[in-house]
Amino acid sequence: MASTIPSLFSLSGKTAIVTGGTRGIGQAMAIGLAEAGADIILVQRDESNTKTRDEIVNRIGRKAIIHVAELSDRAAVKEIIPSVVKQGWKPDILVNCAGIQRRHPSEKFPDEDWDDVINVNLTSVFTLSREFGAYLLSRDASEFPTGRRGSVINVASLLSFQGGFTVPAYAASKGGIAQLTKALSNEWMAKGINVNAIAPGYIDTDMNAALINDPNRYHSITSRIPAGRWGKPEDFKGVVIFLASDASAYVSGEIITVDGGWMGR
Repeated sequence: MASTIPSLFSLSGKTAIVTGGTRGIGQAMAIGLAEAGADIILVQRDESNTKTRDEIVNRIGRKAIIHVAELSDRAAVKEIIPSVVKQGWKPDILVNCAGIQRRHPSEKFPDEDWDDVINVNLTSVFTLSREFGAYLLSRDASEFPTGRRGSVINVASLLSFQGGFTVPAYAASKGGIAQLTKALSNEWMAKGINVNAIAPGYIDTDMNAALINDPNRYHSITSRIPAGRWGKPEDFKGVVIFLASDASAYVSGEIITVDGGWMGR
């Protein structure tokens, strides 16, 4: 029995594609997946930041490469799966973590910022998930003796449930991620592809710098979090490994909040 539980969470022999893996939550997720045994394909807009790849290769000892693609470019996103497959990779896991933020009062929100946020945070997630799902479904069923072909893990937000302030595009994109996760799960779970999402709460990352640097907002938010602190990127290692592994074989269409208890208050 002792060896059964670790094997449920093992990702040995698996390959994960991770967007947004250069820093913050995405970086912690990529490293966590590698620590659980997976090889990693990091989708980045350029190769200037090699920190995540280098840590995976040098410290953890897993394979890792950087695939360059601009997520706001639909054609580039569509080429990610064919390109890595042509190189001999067989991805089993897709983590859609990349995201951008724009803040303006809604009555002044610029068209270009709306388009940028929706394209990166929602459209690219659908496009890459569609291509990944099609790839998994094209493979012979004999390659998957347990019936599980792979898993898609999207990164949602508390704003999948709440509206926020001065971030209408971000809220719309993350509400869309929640519904996209459910829609894809409805079609793909019976075909062996689990689709879930992780909704981070208030996390100490660069994306939240505006809130962290506003003393009033920072203390107001912190006082409402039952855990009494903001989250850290490392808080996401366990949940992403769970959703990527056989431990979550009967879990799909879920949005798991990692928020220090915020949504329960």
